[in-house]
Amino acid sequence: MRFNIIKEMGNSRGRVGVIETPHGNIETPAFIVVGTKATVKALTVEQVKDLGAQALLANTYHLYLQPGDDLIKKAGYIQKFSNWDIPSFTDSGGFQAFSLGIALNKKVGKVSDKIEKMDMVDIAGSETSGDLVKIDEEGITFKSIIDGSSHRFTPERSIEIQHNIGADIIFAFDECTSPHASYEYQREAMNRTHRWAKRSLEYHKSKEASKKQALFGIVQGGRHKDLREESARTIGMMDFDGFGIGGSFDKQDIYSAVGWVNDILPKGKPRHLLGIGEPADLFGGIENGIDTFDCVTPTRIARNGSLYTRDGKINITNSKYSDDFEKIDSECGCYTCSHYTRAYISHLFRAKEMLAATLSSIHNLYFIVNLVKEIRQSMLEGKFDEFKNSFLKRYTHLT
Repeated sequence: MRFNIIKEMGNSRGRVGVIETPHGNIETPAFIVVGTKATVKALTVEQVKDLGAQALLANTYHLYLQPGDDLIKKAGYIQKFSNWDIPSFTDSGGFQAFSLGIALNKKVGKVSDKIEKMDMVDIAGSETSGDLVKIDEEGITFKSIIDGSSHRFTPERSIEIQHNIGADIIFAFDECTSPHASYEYQREAMNRTHRWAKRSLEYHKSKEASKKQALFGIVQGGRHKDLREESARTIGMMDFDGFGIGGSFDKQDIYSAVGWVNDILPKGKPRHLLGIGEPADLFGGIENGIDTFDCVTPTRIARNGSLYTRDGKINITNSKYSDDFEKIDSECGCYTCSHYTRAYISHLFRAKEMLAATLSSIHNLYFIVNLVKEIRQSMLEGKFDEFKNSFLKRYTHLT
């Protein structure tokens, strides 16, 4: 992997670049479409590429459980297994192993009322946690969301699974905490993340896969400036190919914590913001030095009838759209808007037709992917601030 910076914005941390991977280039800033289980729900890979996506991200936890990373490797890695012939990412699986394990125990009634009221990060270290997910120095023990069976992730195992999946860009194993966790726990989790990062890197470098897969380290530290800066210094000094900025974000943190981190991380390596993808947040991330984003939100809300427009989100299931024969967004060039009306999409949802999810997901992904492309172009033309202000004024209905 190589990262070339084409232009830096003089009045902010933002930059325009290109990430070169074995399966193609990613022009940055870019939104990376999430295909959790090696599929973008309701869409084919061809549909995802046609709407302008440059890369896809799959989830290590889910693919490990089903169909299994060994099978994916046997099939010819994720590129052959699921026809992903464009650049790909996999996350480390740590967050899902933790959060979904807790969700499973709640589902089957193994979480007491006391625990349900606790923060997730507090549960892990609680004496009352029982058979919930457990975090120790070596890794995480968790329950499968599929059948409740017990499993174990360590930094080395996470990297091994990601090697078997075969994505172009993979992530070090980390502990993602809640923004509501105590300062003391954030520091404990951050230090553990640093130790796991070193182990992830050492394991990766010892394997042949390191010659074709890039490994990103993850910065943690919650919402605390001193922890974020310490984490950025520590992870930034390690020989990673790029960096991810981990969770514990509220919206205002896009303009603070992300900036703290990117002022410290090496400038010549790409930076990925994990789990952020709302239109307004993209601007904040980009002007604070983020190169790539991933988020499930565009497709998740699409499947529930919430659609992006230049004038803000709409709920297409509302009755007022049942006889609205305009397209979802008057300025949108996606397949859905080129062929179907609001009334038809509304009908599909009310009739509970599967096509509703497909057409809505195409629209929302096109909107986000191409919004970031528009932002990139505005940066190249020196018009970022003008474009940001114009878009957000209309999208958020500011006066």
